[in-house]
This record gives sequence, structure tokens and C-alpha cells, in this order.
Amino acid sequence: MIELSNVTKRFPGVSSPVVDGIDMKVGEGEICVLLGPSGCGKTTTLKMINRLVQHTSGKILLEGRDTDEFDVVELRRRIGYVIQQIGLFPNMTVEENICVVPHLLGWDKAKARRRAAELLEIVALDPAIYLRRYPKDLSGGQAQRVGVARALATDPPLMLMDEPFGAIDPINREMIQDEFLNIQKKVRKTIIFVSHDIDEAVKMADRIAIFRAGKLEQFDTPDNILARPATPFVAGFVGSDRALKRLRLVRANAALTESECMVRAGDSSAQARAVMERNGTDRIVLVDAANKPQGILSAARLHGIDGVLSTAHAAPVPALVKADDDLRTVVSSMFSIGATWLPAVDGEGRFIGVVSQAAIVELLRVPVAEAA
Repeated sequence: MIELSNVTKRFPGVSSPVVDGIDMKVGEGEICVLLGPSGCGKTTTLKMINRLVQHTSGKILLEGRDTDEFDVVELRRRIGYVIQQIGLFPNMTVEENICVVPHLLGWDKAKARRRAAELLEIVALDPAIYLRRYPKDLSGGQAQRVGVARALATDPPLMLMDEPFGAIDPINREMIQDEFLNIQKKVRKTIIFVSHDIDEAVKMADRIAIFRAGKLEQFDTPDNILARPATPFVAGFVGSDRALKRLRLVRANAALTESECMVRAGDSSAQARAVMERNGTDRIVLVDAANKPQGILSAARLHGIDGVLSTAHAAPVPALVKADDDLRTVVSSMFSIGATWLPAVDGEGRFIGVVSQAAIVELLRVPVAEAA
């Protein structure tokens, strides 16, 4: 989708290049986050893609075509652009802001208005309420969503975002990031954005590019960067707690074990003991006829029981893990209730196995792809 090949930028009168020989390729539908300290070249790299800054040498290809071959206005109309301060025109309504580029491209008013209403729905703002509002009437999070909608107005193949969530307070920032990822699932755009926040990059990115003094130190998946930083600089930049950061990347279903460690209500205590012995464990999950967890059976609770099992024989389930929960959520739940393992369920609430602290530790020893 977008490829940078040996891209360099030199400014007159500056001895060292601001960007030096960058090679990176971002596939269709991927999010790539550019990270690094101030002055490292990440924003300049972003601006070279839509030629707000002209690169000195190398090639930038958009869908296989050299961006130098485009008329610069045509190029910028093919690339959505979202800046930190959003840049909505204060004298225009939300609808008018979204319709700016469609009108420049000669869309008729009815088509542009339909597109504005459609985009507001995508970014979870009711068109009936927000189309006629002005930027001053919006919260920071609402304005950010309108900025994203405006960038999507002409359905560009590529979006550039310069610290898009940097001006939002931490509570709303997390919410807006989640909403943006939900939007991305619908629109599947190729997105490159600048951030200074490693946690944000780990959460948002399919690929991360870490810059230092104009050079690309590492370009890789978030998991590989956290598990195997390529240089001491990258290791220091992502932080000594990088193993904990990886918890956000991994879903509970990657750490499942003991999927056979269950019995149903109505089974015998002898069957329960046999399951424990077969799996080498002293606790199993009691499920109902639909395989939904009803309690925890331990060897101690089974002592002296001889007959049919019911929920009265089991301890309550302290908490359940959903298959698509990230491991940060799972570990937080374990710590809050003092558990070393928890039963996991699928989207229908059916038991699918156990997630244990031991399995999580083993999984995080190597990148997820290798563990799989």
C-alpha cells in the first residue's frame, strides 16, 4: 500500500539529514505508528508522504505509484490527514467541515451531505444531533471524531495522523482509542500516525517504527519489538516493563489449557475424581448441560462425597475470563481476587479451558507468533 525506499530529507544549512535512509512498507489495512524522541524525524517522515515536506532522495510509493508523479493537490486529496488540534473550521458546521474536500472535488451537495451523515454514524455521533452543530459546541472527544470523519470523507486509501489523541485527557483518550479501533474494523484503512506514547502504539499498531536521530532503529510488530528489541536504544525506549506491556497484545484464548478439566452437574463424584487424576489436577470446573460454568470442584470438596454432583458441592466461580479478553485484563482480575487460574468461556458463555498464571508466564517468554 505505502512503501518508503531509502528516503532521506536534508534541510539547507543543516549538516546531518533529518531523515536518513528510511525503508519501510505498510500493508493495506494496517496501522503503523511512528515512535521516537522529539526531533527524531517521525513527523517529517509523515509529512513527506503527502509532500507537505518534499523528500531529498529515495522513493515513496502509494499503491505502487511514485508520489512524485502525482499532482500535489491530487495526492493530498487521496490521503486523509488528521492533526493533533483537529483543525476544524470554527465558522463551519460539522456537516460543512466534513464536506470541505468533497465540495472541492465537485461532488453535488446532496451526495456530500449523505456522506457526512453516513460518516457521523460510523464515528458514533447521531447525525440528527451533530450535523448542524459548530466546533465550539463539541467536546474534545466529539471534535476528534469529527476530524476523523472529515479525513474519511472521500474514502481515501491512506490516512495520516499526527498525534491524533495527544490533546485528549487520559480518561477520554482511552475511550476514543477504543472507538477508533472499532471504526478501523469497519473502514479498514491503511493508517500511519505519529505518537510519543509506547502504550498507545502497542494498543493501536500492527507495525511500529522506532526512530532515533533520523534513522529507523526497528520496524516490526509490537510483540517482536517488546519481546526482542533490536538495539539497546529500543530496549530503553519501550521500557523495562516491556514484558508487562505485552499482556495487552495477547488474548486469553492464546493461553488456554486444561479444556478437558470439567464435569457436568449430574455426573458422579467418581467421574470427577477420574477427570482430576487423568489431568493431574486437584480442581476442575462444574458445568451445566450447556457447558456453562456453575462452580469449582476441588479434591477437598469432593472428599466424602459419593453420588451425583450438583452445584451445592462446588465453590462459586470467582470470575470468568472471556476468550477475547487481553491478558492484562485477565491478570488484573486474578490479582484482585487472589486467584492463580480462572475458567475461560467463549462468546456463548461455554467453558473452553483454564487460563493460569503459569501458562501466561510461559507464553510471554517468547513472541506470541513463535509460541503459537
